[in-house]
Amino acid sequence: MTMKTAAFELLLRAWAGHRARGFARRDPFAAQRNILDGLIARGSATRFGRDHGLAELKGKPFDRLYQEYRQRVPIRTYANFWRDYFSAGYRQAHGGRSLDLVDVTWPGRIPLFCETSGTTAPTKFIPFSEEMFAANRRAALDLAACYLNANRDSRLPRGKLLYMAGNTNLTDMGNGVRSGDMSAITLCHPPAYLRSFILPDPATSALPWEEKLEALARLLLADPKVCAISGVPPWILMLLKRCAELAGRPLPECLPNLELIIHGGTSMKPYRREFASLFGEAPPRFLELLPSSEAFMAFQITGEEQMRFTPWYGVFFEFVPCAELDERGVPRPDAVAVPLEEVRAGERYAVILTTCAGLWRYHIGDTIRFVSLDPLMIEFTGRDKFLDRFEEKVTQGEVEEAVAALNRLPGIDIREFIVGPDIPARRHLWVLAMGGGTSLNERQLAERLDRKLMVLNADYATFRGQGRIGAPLVVAVTEETIYRWSKEVRGKLGGQSKIPHVDPTTDGEMVASLLTFCGRQATSTRCSADSDAIGA
Repeated sequence: MTMKTAAFELLLRAWAGHRARGFARRDPFAAQRNILDGLIARGSATRFGRDHGLAELKGKPFDRLYQEYRQRVPIRTYANFWRDYFSAGYRQAHGGRSLDLVDVTWPGRIPLFCETSGTTAPTKFIPFSEEMFAANRRAALDLAACYLNANRDSRLPRGKLLYMAGNTNLTDMGNGVRSGDMSAITLCHPPAYLRSFILPDPATSALPWEEKLEALARLLLADPKVCAISGVPPWILMLLKRCAELAGRPLPECLPNLELIIHGGTSMKPYRREFASLFGEAPPRFLELLPSSEAFMAFQITGEEQMRFTPWYGVFFEFVPCAELDERGVPRPDAVAVPLEEVRAGERYAVILTTCAGLWRYHIGDTIRFVSLDPLMIEFTGRDKFLDRFEEKVTQGEVEEAVAALNRLPGIDIREFIVGPDIPARRHLWVLAMGGGTSLNERQLAERLDRKLMVLNADYATFRGQGRIGAPLVVAVTEETIYRWSKEVRGKLGGQSKIPHVDPTTDGEMVASLLTFCGRQATSTRCSADSDAIGA
């Protein structure tokens, strides 16, 4: 290490310590009051602001401002925003499309739109303003500072981060506006001081998924400076397994400098055992994030079990108890949202956002639970789409815990899965992507899942006992099949795209689509529903 490098590292660690201490001293409730006041002031002159009389709220004390804000502005879903505000700026002609929002819900022109990975059918275009860019960069700096402050031996100051982003070929939407995957937008616009720290280059990130995965694996093996990976758990697993295949050695030997895995976007629970099997007794550190196209919400600090809620980054948060959601997972018209200072530990909430990109009381679809109020610690409990076609209200968190419990058994290796309703048979249909053989057949897997859900969810146990829900059906497929289905039928693979663990469609259309695909491919891929397909 040169003297210049050593001096830079010393300066960086001093900065990290100072910023981390400042992070710990922040007042979350004061921050939320200031953020709402500032957002209303900024949005008052927009079309949305005029429609809702936001100018009349400026300068009022928080309690009165918030009470009137709730009265004037209803909670909206994306469909509501699209119908009322966004669709007027959308054009589609000659094979192209454009979306231009100027002073509609946020002042000025929205320069970027995040196309969500989508667990529902239509693509969502989430506005992404310059203010949101700045807020997300502050979040990244706080995360880095807290990590470096807690890990004085970290190699990150002289290393590199491999960022598993979506396709960086952003779509031209006209008037200088572009759209694409949230992670790809981030990779295309890094701050100057991070450009040499982040891999891969945009050209590699723009490759088709299979080619990109191969290129990333070879890059990871070839560059010893890469000491951190950021991405979605299943895609990180695929990358690491490909590295082991190419190297022909265990991961701790072929990636000795891998120090940190930053993951988010879906629960780690179903994948935890597989990560452990890859690294054995020499695992890297893991940090969980809760980012989204709409807002940055939380990150984990080394040594803490749960994520710290982070209400500092240009977003005002409200929370609706999940008991006040309707059968579609949407807050009822009479649902009462509460601000951060009124949440209760242990209760599961749907998250409502007001953002510095022009979303006002927006129902994002994520649910969280506060496990501690001092400090504010949360766990991500999934999307608020849950198994409820038979009024059983089984949550995504309970579904993921049931699969995680199965994966803890010897001889069980569930790599991916999706569960949805089988309406005619009044039962749950589980499609499990298995890795290799298993010690249990499909009937036994179904019995285990059934018993676990009855322990986790009292309503499910009652309904099963009363015969209102039938015994679940498990269909086992190969890991390759479920990813091929996602690519060929959904058109989504890699980057921030995820396999939905709970079918988000109304009547189980997504899980039915997977079964149809599996049947169509049964001859060539041997992914029949017979127990022989999984080695039973």
